Amino acid sequence: MPFTDLELAYLREAPLGRLATVSPKGQPQARPVAFSVNTGTGTIDIGGHSMGQTQKFRNVAANPLVSLVVDDIPSTDPWQVRCVEIRGWAEAITGAPTTGYSNDIIRIHPTRILTLGLDPEHRTTQARDVAGAAPYRAPSPGPRARS
Repeated sequence: MPFTDLELAYLREAPLGRLATVSPKGQPQARPVAFSVNTGTGTIDIGGHSMGQTQKFRNVAANPLVSLVVDDIPSTDPWQVRCVEIRGWAEAITGAPTTGYSNDIIRIHPTRILTLGLDPEHRTTQARDVAGAAPYRAPSPGPRARS
């Protein structure tokens, strides 16, 4: 499991996150999304009512590098921000069994996790690479045609 107990507790209570993807033309896109932690796979699953027809789904299919930010401000006096950022690569999966959503999901495989404000003993941003994470490997290009 790539997440600590503090991260899991925070992610389970959060209703939304913001998913950043990159379009096939290299343009960034960030959208609010519902998500859940898949403890069986150690991933983040993102669903929606028509996920397979969304730009973010098409973006992930073309370029799987993503970032999901989940944050809130539990206090403004004193100022307190909590945040988990999950960087990694994602799959655009069709036909996945889900509850209350379409059968299309985006599944994020975390490779780096950043947190802020979850642990009172660490007031600054904490960042770590996920041990044993499978890095994204772009498909190798096919043989070149000779002219």
